[in-house]
Amino acid sequence: MLLKLMMIATGVLTSLLVSSIIYIVMKISTNRKKGAVSVLAVMGSGGHTKEMLSLLSGLGPQYRPRCYVIAKTDTMSQQKVEMFEKQRQTVEGIKSAEYSVSLIPRSREVAQSWLSSISSTLTAIVYSFPVVFRSLPSLIVCNGPGTCVPICLVGVCLKILSLGQVKIVYVESICRVDSLSVSAWMLYYVVDHMLVQWPSLQKKYPRTQYIGKLV
Repeated sequence: MLLKLMMIATGVLTSLLVSSIIYIVMKISTNRKKGAVSVLAVMGSGGHTKEMLSLLSGLGPQYRPRCYVIAKTDTMSQQKVEMFEKQRQTVEGIKSAEYSVSLIPRSREVAQSWLSSISSTLTAIVYSFPVVFRSLPSLIVCNGPGTCVPICLVGVCLKILSLGQVKIVYVESICRVDSLSVSAWMLYYVVDHMLVQWPSLQKKYPRTQYIGKLV
């Protein structure tokens, strides 16, 4: 009986895996035909979201669909994203905006101990897998909130599995003048491009690229 159940479970898991692979291949092929660049942008509370939306406003209409990842407890960022997309919809003259919002747990809350943040980060990584694999972004862009760490790590998994050609771009916040943020430290050797807005940072961290002040 147990052997039969194991065979059934194996068959179901195999079917799900095959279906997922077919879905991923078809989605990649469709995006290439459209000439579109799917974007996954990680929002952070307060200034992080303001900077990110300012950056995204410079992207052309070919950057679609757009998936916004927001911490579950960050209601303000979700409202700002919806307002941003409505404005973009008006400017581009389209009837429906190609975007979605995904919520994941925070990796670390304000004043949370570093020890307890280990378990919360692992939880966030688990939630990040379906978000990243469902959206299959060509570009992951973030600018420092802790929520971006699990997303970028899962993005690396896409690279390892050769599912698409995702590029991970980290734009350090303009408020970081002399040292990198904790998120930047953790992702320093993970992202494809780490952009900084102060020349002093580029001199201290040679793997970064100085691009001037964006926002």
